[in-house]
Amino acid sequence: MYKFFLYLLKIGTLFNLYFFLTTFFEPLKSIDIYLLLPAQIFFFVSAFRCLFPTRYTNYSVLHDSFFSSIFITRIFATFAEVTYIYLFSYNLRLLNYNQVHLVDILSWIMVLQVIVSQAFVWSAILTEKHKYYFYEEAGWFIIFIINTFSSIFLLFNIEIIDDKILLIQLNIAFGIFYLPWQLIHLKSIQSRIKKNDDLNEIDVMKISLMQGLKKSIQKKYITTESDDWGGLIGMMWMVGYWATIIPFWIYIIIKYYI
Repeated sequence: MYKFFLYLLKIGTLFNLYFFLTTFFEPLKSIDIYLLLPAQIFFFVSAFRCLFPTRYTNYSVLHDSFFSSIFITRIFATFAEVTYIYLFSYNLRLLNYNQVHLVDILSWIMVLQVIVSQAFVWSAILTEKHKYYFYEEAGWFIIFIINTFSSIFLLFNIEIIDDKILLIQLNIAFGIFYLPWQLIHLKSIQSRIKKNDDLNEIDVMKISLMQGLKKSIQKKYITTESDDWGGLIGMMWMVGYWATIIPFWIYIIIKYYI
């Protein structure tokens, strides 16, 4: 069943490639570059991740391919995550018609936090200490708390041009569903930390950064087992992040600025 799901995920490649290619034609190619470039990077990377899915925590891959590399995937993902959160923060500033300084400051904190989260996920990969994955995901919780509550503030405290109000509503709707889900996700990571880091503390301490880097480049565990991909939570995360919710959301945002 999970093998079927992993191959079905490749449909997300088609969605992302469609979104990516449309950004090179009018009218999208003429929108603000600070919206356009982050969207292009995200669509390209998400298409790649749907085609060559990986899971960092146990080196799970679907294909025995050069492109199914934790290191390569993480390099691409780092650029995609920083740029797409920049896009979301820029969207907040564009919607902040009254130039409320607090909203602008919070939007930049989102960008700073996503950079911090990148440091944590790289630390987790290179040291194999799962506690850093928790800190990374806690950072995403902070990012979308800011995005959600800044949007609520804008909705009730400024005049919003009618054709842009949907962008505010999407921010809020996503937060309503994502934030409780992310708490469950964080709880599952805590369980994994207890299972992995505590039981293997001595072995983990022996891993140097160079060894961690080498393993991230070379090690591949070809599997279609549900547990190796994070079970239901992992499936929801991959589908929503790479193939459906986030790509469609970003596409809607850039379409609204034509």
